[in-house]
Amino acid sequence: MASFLQTKIEFLKGVGPVKAKLLEEELLIVTVEDLLNYFPFRYENRSHFSQIKDLEDNDGYVQIKGVIVGIGLKGESKKQRLSAQFADQTGEIELLWFKGVNWMIKKLKAGVPYVVYGKPVLFNGKFSISHPEIEIITPGNEQKGDDYLPVYPTTEKLKRRYIDSKALSKLVKSVLQHPSYRVDEIVDSHILQNNRLIGYQSALSWIHFPHSQDQLQQALLRLKFNELFFIQLKIFQEKVERQEKHRGIVFKKSHLVNEFYTKHKPFELTDAQKRVVKEIYTDLQSGYQMNRLMQGDVGSGKTITAFICMLIAISNGYQTSIMAPTEILATQHYHGLAEFSEKLGLKTALITGSTKKSLKKKNLDALKNGELDIIVGTHALIEDNVEFQNLGLVVIDEQHRFGVAQRAKLWQKSQHHYPHVLVMTATPIPRTLAMTLYGDLEISTIDQLPQGRKPIKTTQLTDANRSKLFGFIRRQIEEGRQVYIVYPLIEESETLAYKDLMDGYESISRAFPHEAISILHGKMKAADKEYEMKRFLKCETKIMVATTVIEVGVNVPNASVMVIENAERFGLSQLHQLRGRVGRGADQSYCILMSGPKLSKEARERIKCMVETTDGFKIAEKDLEIRGPGDLLGTQQSGLLDLKIADITQDSHILKLTRELARQILASDPELSSTEHSLIKKQLFSQKRHLLWSNIS
Repeated sequence: MASFLQTKIEFLKGVGPVKAKLLEEELLIVTVEDLLNYFPFRYENRSHFSQIKDLEDNDGYVQIKGVIVGIGLKGESKKQRLSAQFADQTGEIELLWFKGVNWMIKKLKAGVPYVVYGKPVLFNGKFSISHPEIEIITPGNEQKGDDYLPVYPTTEKLKRRYIDSKALSKLVKSVLQHPSYRVDEIVDSHILQNNRLIGYQSALSWIHFPHSQDQLQQALLRLKFNELFFIQLKIFQEKVERQEKHRGIVFKKSHLVNEFYTKHKPFELTDAQKRVVKEIYTDLQSGYQMNRLMQGDVGSGKTITAFICMLIAISNGYQTSIMAPTEILATQHYHGLAEFSEKLGLKTALITGSTKKSLKKKNLDALKNGELDIIVGTHALIEDNVEFQNLGLVVIDEQHRFGVAQRAKLWQKSQHHYPHVLVMTATPIPRTLAMTLYGDLEISTIDQLPQGRKPIKTTQLTDANRSKLFGFIRRQIEEGRQVYIVYPLIEESETLAYKDLMDGYESISRAFPHEAISILHGKMKAADKEYEMKRFLKCETKIMVATTVIEVGVNVPNASVMVIENAERFGLSQLHQLRGRVGRGADQSYCILMSGPKLSKEARERIKCMVETTDGFKIAEKDLEIRGPGDLLGTQQSGLLDLKIADITQDSHILKLTRELARQILASDPELSSTEHSLIKKQLFSQKRHLLWSNIS
């Protein structure tokens, strides 16, 4: 079996080295096994034959039995088209070819019975089919129409070399009929029986050539099960291995938490925050190294929750660190944490790329000597000269902004033990995605907003309503509020007809001549950014014109209006993050989505979702539904979820089934040493190990 499945595709009849190279370049098909795992994306049901008299416009694809009663060329010599009159007992229809005319005219024969398959189009009261599939009816295929025929994705380059869907179908069929073809089972029989799954070989045969809808559904279920089950097994194995390898520091004392909670907490924690603190404290006492993801919507209080957990580590004599993706966010964390830590007699410092050398050296020496309790920083924290005396807890904010290697470099700063790790995100992760990619992290969710927060009112306006927008902004400013206006671009683009930040700044300046306006974008120097932010924070300016540099973390409670220009240019996650910059105080806040009059279907869906809900988790699920996991994760990360047939948005029930099954199996047999798990152990061993997002060791 193994030898035949690993046979190079070029050795199959009708392929050869030239076509094999094309298949590898275009479709990544190298071996027979690759070919079998290149699945159809749809099927044509050839079980029904239509009659010409019954055809209706928008019928879709149809199949007709009949004969060609006339053949001729139409049009000028350079633009000739081939026309054939095709008739059954009920009427006639025109078949047209605009390409390959000379080849087709030699192939077609009048008076011969054919089966035609294509999409009829009504024009001037007559139906025609352009470039139909056409096949002569012979004694061997007169019953044609019993099967679902597979349609495979292909490319223009392959089609030019006559490797279309039909050719791929023929190639797959030759493999399935090969005398050496056999597929070994990879899942033990009791698992198949308990979950009513068909055999692996049957699934591969039926996914390509099902004889019924039931066969197709059974094949889909089995192959999706395979894919998701082995992903979940790997995830849980990683978790078990990490816990065995990385024993954690046991934190028992929490006197600083008690002091902070009774004397210095700025507001009453929500029930969700209290629950998450308990979950984290349980991890810190367990003896295992904590590897936990804390997710919460914008403004839900993740930072104060993380600070309380940092106090647990400090109470036990350990240092803590928090790494943020931008200087703005790191600086904000530092000022917020320093205010609390000073009241508790703790020492906190900040290290970023723009920290002065003298101050940086002072902070690094204090960190190395154990004089600092909390260090806050950006990527600067992972530089080689950053040394801790006793690092016990690492907090990574907006963790998806950092690569695996960057996170690992901070995590490995501890010389003598493995610090606990808490990663945070304000980008809610769809449950199905979290179960697939973050399976070996424990997940805590802060699903409540602090008391007194009012839901942000969101509306959509077009350029025609700009005077209305300016009037609204003016009234908000008169009431003492502040406004963000965000643009997708910094400078004018020759290819994109969207308002850019500089043009917007000038426009806003003309509309509000008596207002000082802040400007903030990624190309500014750190000192200039800080200056503009301080002006806005102190309410010296009432309007901030910015790019998405303010997307994450900027906290100005007095800002009540977020205007997003060209909202159709932003993804749902970005829109939600930007909206989260307002609504952080007790006043009613507003988000206004400015867009052009003509929107794509996806843009309309995104904006509709933003207007209808402020729930970040619902928005995350919608984002996953619209874009799919590949686009949602980005090019680099989507490769970690390289699913061939399963769809985590549509197959969540299979994902839940395989997750629970994998958990049960490894809980009872961690080494898969039992004979009843021999097949899945063999399959796991044969698969290449993939680095999970959450594995930062």
